Amino acid sequence: MSAPALVLLGYGSRDARATGVVDAYAARLRARRPDLPVSAAYLAHSSPTLDVVVAGLAAAGHDEVVVVPLLLTGGRHASRDVPAAVDAARSAAPGIRVTTAPRLGLRPTWLSVLDERVRDSLRVARVAELDALVLACAGSADHRVTAAVARLGRLWSQQHRLPVLTAYAAVAPPSPGEAVRQLRAEGRRAVAVGSFFLAPGVMSDRSAELSLEAGAVAVSAPLGVHEALVEQLLHRYQVAALGALTLA
Repeated sequence: MSAPALVLLGYGSRDARATGVVDAYAARLRARRPDLPVSAAYLAHSSPTLDVVVAGLAAAGHDEVVVVPLLLTGGRHASRDVPAAVDAARSAAPGIRVTTAPRLGLRPTWLSVLDERVRDSLRVARVAELDALVLACAGSADHRVTAAVARLGRLWSQQHRLPVLTAYAAVAPPSPGEAVRQLRAEGRRAVAVGSFFLAPGVMSDRSAELSLEAGAVAVSAPLGVHEALVEQLLHRYQVAALGALTLA
């Protein structure tokens, strides 16, 4: 019995840098598992869509697919857009079993990746010490998302023994710029911003712009492609694939 095909499902962007990150993850997974068909699909703004990819896999003879959403935060995209895309894929290829793995999520493990990116930005800015940090990520109207981000911010604060404010690029306040200004008003002069986005794009660019305008001494790049996330994607695929085989 062959292993289910793996489809990485990104949100999608008109920015080639964002889709490039998804493509890079697909390439890393193919290198790790050359026996495994790995494809990339998108919810919006980019192609191909999930239904097109799944229909193509079905036409190539695959009968099982595991979809791994490349989403850090939950909210509408995780609760509504992903299930809708999966339903459309099942309708486009009714003969194929489609299983959805959990999204990447707001795992504390990712803070070590964020630390690497922040250290890189501090080296470039030639900053040796910090007074405070801002954890910047995509916004959501879902209070469960903001609560999860707040928990992550508290953990990051404990790890570095520095004050940390959480901020959002859209929807929820405060913005990254507002968070930086608040810390500076409290007397914190060396404030760095950790960009808790998976890939660069409009939101991460705007977050960085607002942060620097407000006086941040450094803004990290998004998480991007990292071996820790590759490992987690493969693990989520393997667990979901095992469940699909068990149900077959």
